[in-house]
Amino acid sequence: MSDPPKGPRVILEDDQPQIAPRLDFGWDQAVVPVVPPNPPSRWSGFGRAAAGVVVLGLGLGALEAANFTAAQFTRGAVQGWLTLGVVVAGFGLIASAGWAELRGLLSIRAVDRARAAFARGDLEAARSEALRWAGGMAEAAPLQPALRQVGSIAELRALLEAGPLAGLETQANALGRAAAVQAFAVTAISPSPGLDALVFAWRGVRLVRQVAALHGLRPGLAGTVALLRRTVFDAAAVAATDIAVDAAARALLSNKLLEQFAGEAAAGALAARRMLRLARVAAEACRITPPR
Repeated sequence: MSDPPKGPRVILEDDQPQIAPRLDFGWDQAVVPVVPPNPPSRWSGFGRAAAGVVVLGLGLGALEAANFTAAQFTRGAVQGWLTLGVVVAGFGLIASAGWAELRGLLSIRAVDRARAAFARGDLEAARSEALRWAGGMAEAAPLQPALRQVGSIAELRALLEAGPLAGLETQANALGRAAAVQAFAVTAISPSPGLDALVFAWRGVRLVRQVAALHGLRPGLAGTVALLRRTVFDAAAVAATDIAVDAAARALLSNKLLEQFAGEAAAGALAARRMLRLARVAAEACRITPPR
């Protein structure tokens, strides 16, 4: 009788030991903390450089004025007080101009806050911004009791758009038509394309400021630049379309005399169309409700 084959013996046990679970003390989170992302900087390099130049200019000017005023007091009380009055008046005018610029920028930021509140559906914030805006507008002041009673963002927006904003849009269109007539007349009789561009730019900036004043904004130089930045892309798209239309209109004319007169008339019509579009875009940029 042969022996059984030799091999590894496997011992089977009914009660297998349970493997202990892995202990997790959360060391990975404790050792490697989550770093919040850095907020984007609102100041560009050019902005910081410009602010530094302004601070240096005003600071050194103030120090020089103070030293000169002190020296004038050593020469006599009359000279000292006169110098002090001139210095205070000059720096007071500079400070008032800076405050006006700051108020213009803050009014535009208030429009941005209102739009953001409408966009995210925050009824309380949107109502607060609408009441603040209505308090400074003669057209919207009678609407304040109704604004306090609204129960939804849609109702608040409909109340504003059907009431004061509709009237402001009508007035902005009237300003655009007046500017369009002026742009057409100047472009049609102007002998130089460079002069046309200069007059159109001046009238366009004036139109943007007029539309902003309709909506309760008082933008200074910085505020006007901020509003122009909002309208420049839309206006540029319209200008590109107008250039193509102008080229097609001139290509259809063969007579030199007709081409001259019709070309100038077409240029004036296109300038008027751009001015009307600029008025609408500026009105959209100044509304406290976001565009649909």
